[in-house]
Amino acid sequence: MDNNSIYVREKGKLRCVSGIVLSQHKSVSSCRRTNPFVVKKEHFIFTYNTEGSLRYSTKSLFELTLRFVADNIHHVDSLVGFPEQIGDKLFAAAEENRVFSNPDISCKALQLFSDAYGHMVLESLCLRNRFPLLHEKMDEIKTFHGLKCLDLFGCRLGDDHEMFQHLTSTSLANLTHLAIGGNNLSDVGLQRLTAPIRIMKKGLGGLQLLDISHNPISEKALRYLRCLPKLEQLDVSGTLLKPGADLKIRIRNLLGFVFSEKPLDVFDHSKCKTEGWAEQWETNSLKMPKLKKVDPSRTSSQRFFGRQKFVREVLNTSPLIHDSQDDVTKDCLHFFKPAAYNQKNSDQSPAEKKVIGSCHGVRKRKRELETLDKSHLGPSSSSFSAEDIVLLNSY
Repeated sequence: MDNNSIYVREKGKLRCVSGIVLSQHKSVSSCRRTNPFVVKKEHFIFTYNTEGSLRYSTKSLFELTLRFVADNIHHVDSLVGFPEQIGDKLFAAAEENRVFSNPDISCKALQLFSDAYGHMVLESLCLRNRFPLLHEKMDEIKTFHGLKCLDLFGCRLGDDHEMFQHLTSTSLANLTHLAIGGNNLSDVGLQRLTAPIRIMKKGLGGLQLLDISHNPISEKALRYLRCLPKLEQLDVSGTLLKPGADLKIRIRNLLGFVFSEKPLDVFDHSKCKTEGWAEQWETNSLKMPKLKKVDPSRTSSQRFFGRQKFVREVLNTSPLIHDSQDDVTKDCLHFFKPAAYNQKNSDQSPAEKKVIGSCHGVRKRKRELETLDKSHLGPSSSSFSAEDIVLLNSY
């Protein structure tokens, strides 16, 4: 049978449908077409009627156009201004055509959708204990600009990971929930993470929930969290902080947080999941490609030096888990900012606010006078600590 013709059986008779040219089989690894204007078999819908005859009908112009744009998404300059409904269908068409599985164009395609539709592409991303996925797909992850919730628990970030620079960039200005527990993060790492907002007043300004549990963090590092103006909930379980009345008083005085007698539900990672148009991208990324056959003479060297050893070590690493729910409750150190503290200023009457404002004004003028009186002694001391100055000079 000729591959360039379509034969249709109608009422027991077989006839050839002329004027239809079928495209050659396209490799899955490539999204390019040699001649996109040739009529394709996917342009038609084939069905059987009750008599057993094959019927075909053409797809709508919208579907054909959508598929054509999805196949050539790497040539699109911008999607800004296109309706969300169109963007959703276009993303699904590109995903169906395995565009995001092509390493040559996946980053550009994801960037294109993120710039136009923001959090609709991906609003929440859960990479809990998925160290290989984070490091293999770092470039793609950086294209998601609309993230509001990001779970990086157990991703081996350490104190100086390139992800820190992305977390404090303007790309994640909408980030409200961040989990970086179980990453061997010390006081130095927390200082580096909060340096942009403490020194340059940018990054993590909208953060409301922070999980730094199961990290070697001491009480000294808590002062680095004072720069987060909207922080309301904090998890410091499994750190170097010793539970007790002294710790509760220090955190109360330093951050205005109170200890939660019961574990907060917001820190229950079982409820964390990836949400958005690209949630299927995460699932597809977990599927590792098939390994090619390797010459037996190189097998031993690759096991010792190559990627196979790296993958084995990562997959054999057991995630941080608890034996029972009692252990979770026992080691739980959850703190939150009480509602009364958040509404302290909103509940005051205009007259009270005016009086308090005038008092603050008097105190401010007194401080300015004291500063002027001491100006002849030399320049005023910097508001940055010694550690901040060293960190600032390292940039």
